[in-house]
Amino acid sequence: MNDSLPDAAAQAAPIRLLIAAPRGFCAGVDRAIEIVERAINRYSAPVYVRHEIVHNRFVVDGLKAKGAVFIEELDQVPDGAPVVFSAHGVPKAVPQVATERGLDWLDATCPLVSKVHRQAERQVEAGRHILFIGHKGHPEVIGTMGQVPEGAITLVETVEDVAALNFTDATPLAFLTQTTLSVDDTAEIVAALRRRYPHMVGPKAEDICYATSNRQEAVKAIAGECELLLVIGAPNSSNSLRLVEVAERLGTRSRLIQRANEIDPSWLDGVTTLGLTAGASAPEVLVREVVQRISELRTVSEETVTTAEEKMVFKLPRQLAD
Repeated sequence: MNDSLPDAAAQAAPIRLLIAAPRGFCAGVDRAIEIVERAINRYSAPVYVRHEIVHNRFVVDGLKAKGAVFIEELDQVPDGAPVVFSAHGVPKAVPQVATERGLDWLDATCPLVSKVHRQAERQVEAGRHILFIGHKGHPEVIGTMGQVPEGAITLVETVEDVAALNFTDATPLAFLTQTTLSVDDTAEIVAALRRRYPHMVGPKAEDICYATSNRQEAVKAIAGECELLLVIGAPNSSNSLRLVEVAERLGTRSRLIQRANEIDPSWLDGVTTLGLTAGASAPEVLVREVVQRISELRTVSEETVTTAEEKMVFKLPRQLAD
């Protein structure tokens, strides 16, 4: 007897869709997008934005349509034009140059990233060398390392990097972390650092942001029930990539997608329970777009699995607070 379903029957078979909550926009992303929108209303278009305000093409394109111009360096900003710094943060030299040029600038850096910046400054002022856990080349890492003098921070990406460090027990050390890392991977690296340098000091509270942690916990809550987990997010979005890794570490096949049109119907072959989440830079409209696409391929039974409630709100810069 052949237990496999014919193609038509397989397509008609209902699929259980578990949607993780929390998911999608966090308070820092909400704030950054609102800063750009308010700046356009206040100054009129064009408003320049240094780097992608958040790592999501749909969001960036939407802001472009309203009058935002995305650039990589300040020398691309005309004299007298307003400029916004992205949510990932920028090196200290960037606002200094903007001020020297007389540019009207607004800082959309996530307050939780700004908190890490202040911690870095305090540790260096205390005479400690910083071991910074993060991903080389990520804008947040570049911004944080740019808060202190060159050579004051050493980047640590893996447990293997810890073994290669050559600081002595007499070297005053502190560690900090990028806010969008894997909670589990970071814990392993911190543990390795503490074994190697017991005298090392760390932040009083976890640097990995609440939204990153919550989204990873939400994935853990549904991954075990799913044959496949879809993560809506950009390939350069650190927190979105970590959600894929969290699912795969639990043995669940996972795919990162930016839009619903990237879904290959063959991915759903043999899938009876599908998981869905979105990185912190992905708007809810993209979640609904994916649900609609799945509904076109299969009969969907939709469930939301909530592991935390988020009520965080961040204040706008004083220039826009009115």
